[in-house]
Order: sequence, then C-alpha cells, then structure tokens
Amino acid sequence: MRHDWSVEEIEAIYRSPLLDLVGRANAVHRAHHDPSRVQKASLLSIKTGGCPEDCAYCPQSAHHREVKLGKQQLLDPASVIELAKRAKDAGADRFCMGAAWRRVRDGAAFDAVLEMVRGVDDLGMEACVTLGMLEPRHAKQLKDAGLKAYNHNLDTSPEFYGQIITTRTYQDRLDTLASVRSHGIDLCCGGIIGMGESIRDRASMLQVLAGFDPHPESVPINALVPVEGTPLAGRDPIDPLELVRMVATARIIMPRSTVRLSAGRTDLNREAQIMCLMAGANSVFYGEKLLTTPNPEENSDSALFAALGPIAA
Repeated sequence: MRHDWSVEEIEAIYRSPLLDLVGRANAVHRAHHDPSRVQKASLLSIKTGGCPEDCAYCPQSAHHREVKLGKQQLLDPASVIELAKRAKDAGADRFCMGAAWRRVRDGAAFDAVLEMVRGVDDLGMEACVTLGMLEPRHAKQLKDAGLKAYNHNLDTSPEFYGQIITTRTYQDRLDTLASVRSHGIDLCCGGIIGMGESIRDRASMLQVLAGFDPHPESVPINALVPVEGTPLAGRDPIDPLELVRMVATARIIMPRSTVRLSAGRTDLNREAQIMCLMAGANSVFYGEKLLTTPNPEENSDSALFAALGPIAA
C-alpha cells in the first residue's frame, strides 16, 4: 500500500499496453476484493439548480444561464426516505443524496438533511451525501446521524483545476476532505475525464488521491457528460478505452478502494462496461439519473449483471 506515487510513475502505468494494464489491474483487484461483487449505489438530487459555483461541466451552476434545467428546492425528508426504500428494493445498498449548495450552513435545511441521513441509515443502507464545503462541526453532526460517506470530488488535477472552476480553490476541497476524515467518515472522492485535460493531468489527480493516508474508501471515475448551455457543451465524448485506462490505473495505485464507474456510463456499450469491471471497477450508480444527467436504466443494468453471471445448463 503506497502513498508516495510520483506523477511520472502513474502516467507510465496509464500509458502501458492496454492488455498488460488491464491484466495487472485485474490481478490487483482479485487480491483485494471479491471479483464477483459489484456494489450498486443509487443517487438522488435532493436540491437541484441555482448553485453559486461556476464549475464548467455542471448544469446546476447559476452561472450557466442557457442551461434548460428546472430548479427544485430541498425535498422533504419523508419523500427522500421513501425513494431510498424503493432504491433498496431495486437492489441498491448505498443511497447518495446531493444538494446543489456551495457549503453547508446551520439551519432548517441542514437539519432536514440530517433527518434524511438518519432515515437512510435506519433502512440498513449506506448513507452518502454531497453538500459542498463543510466545517468539522457539520461533519460531526453527519457522523452522529449515521453518515457512512461524504462525496467531494477533486474533479481534476491541481494544474488544470483553474480552467474548470474559479469560485472554489483546490485547497478548499482538500480542507473539506480533511474535515470529513477528522470525524471518521469515509471519503468518496474522484474526478472527471474528458474536460480537455492531458494524460499528465489525469495522473496528477490520481497522485493527489493516492497521497491520502488511508486512500479514499471510494473513488468515482466520471466521464464528462456534455450538457447544452455549459462551457464544455462542445467537448467530444472520450474514447471508452480512456475510461478503462483510468479505472485500471486507479485500481493499481489504490488497491483497496472501491472504484466506482460513474457519470458517462450511458455512452458505454455492454462490452466496454464489462472491460471496466475487469479493470477493477467494483461499484456502479444504479438508476436512471445521476443528479441531472442520464444513467443506464435498471432494465439494462439487470441485463448487464445477468451477463456477468454463470450460463445456465
């Protein structure tokens, strides 16, 4: 278990021959995980739109006024808990709740989120939230409510970060992650590829992630989903094999982390998704929407998981 990877070492792994890369990642994966188990996580937007951040990829930013996205105020806890129950009945064992906030603030809205977390925890599901920046006291309240994990992505490398976001610094993100860790909450922290970054940028982001001790418990790997009206709307889709390489590299340098195949999965055919699973992904978001972008429907996911199983005689 290493925390001292250099960017050059990680980039060399990423660039290695694809079959060698996937083979190495698969061996690491099997050494640390049950290769037959893929966690299913469900994601719900509990407050949509109007975010004051200017993330270039995000349709929820109030800065991107040409995006056609209806705003939705914070959902009531009872409705959220009922949706979590439905997700559990559909096979999900983690329920993630996202609010388009810059930061957590004291008050009725945060109290409602704490009620949601308690309700999801009472269902026997892993509760995860993404609420923007937070201070240590908020992390403690979330932990006491039963929160399992906090999602706060790095998005990209420190070097490329300023090309994507200007309203929040990289250090702001690291400070939030430190607050989360200080109260024993699992880190769910990854990034996005396909935003115009270089391979070195991808390696640099992974180096930051692998520098955490311990490594993030969960590492979501996202491919950009271009949304009309955002500054990145015109980006071409990435080659699916770039996602395979990113998953495989993350698996090799963070052997015990859960690597989650996240946004962009709708652009992958069944075979590409299976290749990502072979490369070390062992979690997917399950359900038709990721906050505000599409995700494979449950029927197609059921067919995918059926294809992974044994063939009946």
